[in-house]
Amino acid sequence: MATPMVSLEDASLRRKERLKALRQKAVKDADNDRRDDNEDGGEPEKKLPKFRNYQPNDIALKECKQKNDNKVTLPDVEDYVKDQLSASNPEPIIDEVDLTNLAPRKPDWDLKRDVAVKLEKLERRTQNAIAELIRERLRNESDDKSDLADVVNSRVNSQLDGDDSDD
Repeated sequence: MATPMVSLEDASLRRKERLKALRQKAVKDADNDRRDDNEDGGEPEKKLPKFRNYQPNDIALKECKQKNDNKVTLPDVEDYVKDQLSASNPEPIIDEVDLTNLAPRKPDWDLKRDVAVKLEKLERRTQNAIAELIRERLRNESDDKSDLADVVNSRVNSQLDGDDSDD
């Protein structure tokens, strides 16, 4: 185990030496730059403003205004835009508009959609229950009469007679 620790210590010492050398080099370069600036003119060169869009009134500042030689002319832009629009002009995909898709839906349309399946089941159960009640009533009445068909026919005949009397 002694060898990995020694190698880590050696690596850290070498790294420290490299960092120290880099710091010394950076300090020397900064000193050389300061000396060069002082030797050239004594004062660092002042930067002049560059006017791109501003029109200065002062004569001294008018010299700083940049020349704008690469202006794009408006007809070139107009032609370019016209070409782009004509190239990207899509043909209409839909010939007729379906009004059902455009009309706004009622606020509860999603509730009706979700409940529709349950309502179908309930409707079937209701119809079965009504049929069962009718059969039960007919059975009760059929106790007096022997044939179920006779009971149904008598019911139908009584309803038909009731409808004829209404006219």
